[in-house]
Amino acid sequence: MADNYLESKFDELHAGKKARTIIKQVGQSLDSLLLKNRSYRGYDKNHVVNTGMLKLIVGVNTKIPSARNQQVLRFKLITKDNGAERVLYNIKLGGALPELHLPFDGTEPEAFIIVCSTVAENKMVDIDAGISVQSMLLKAVEMGLNGIIIGAFNKENIVKEFQIPYEPLLIIAIGKGKETIRLQEISESDSHKYYRENGTHIVPKVKLEDLIIP
Repeated sequence: MADNYLESKFDELHAGKKARTIIKQVGQSLDSLLLKNRSYRGYDKNHVVNTGMLKLIVGVNTKIPSARNQQVLRFKLITKDNGAERVLYNIKLGGALPELHLPFDGTEPEAFIIVCSTVAENKMVDIDAGISVQSMLLKAVEMGLNGIIIGAFNKENIVKEFQIPYEPLLIIAIGKGKETIRLQEISESDSHKYYRENGTHIVPKVKLEDLIIP
């Protein structure tokens, strides 16, 4: 009995130490990062994003899963110093709000990550790309930055402009967001189209109850 009592106390003490250690190591919660990880279409030009910051963001790709562990994604880092304005000419932002002509003058992003694949695009590559861009944007948020995934761009021009030897899949803009964005809970039958209301960007999100299959 004595041995069991001492063993039990040791386990309790040890568990307590582990719990305290874990609490000390916790930073921003995943929920917090996810809420901050919105798609920004306007940025603060006074907040400069350099190549070192982009490398930190791309660095998550050395830790995340890859379908069949193929690791076929490659990344071109673009800042104001090496051609950001050339990327701007070849992308479209705010496709659902064409009347606004986003981004507004003076709020254009000035740093980009061009996500490429060393093999032809396929289901596995798309899985990798999805995991990659979400992970990179969460890292950006952790660093106090924001971003947006851009699928509407001129691939041929991007390849030519930057002499990229691989197929571009997506482009991520990175910067310090300069917009107010709010999530709006909706039912699955409601419109999913994002919109603006008194300058605030509203993003409809289907409520949890409608996401779960009964």
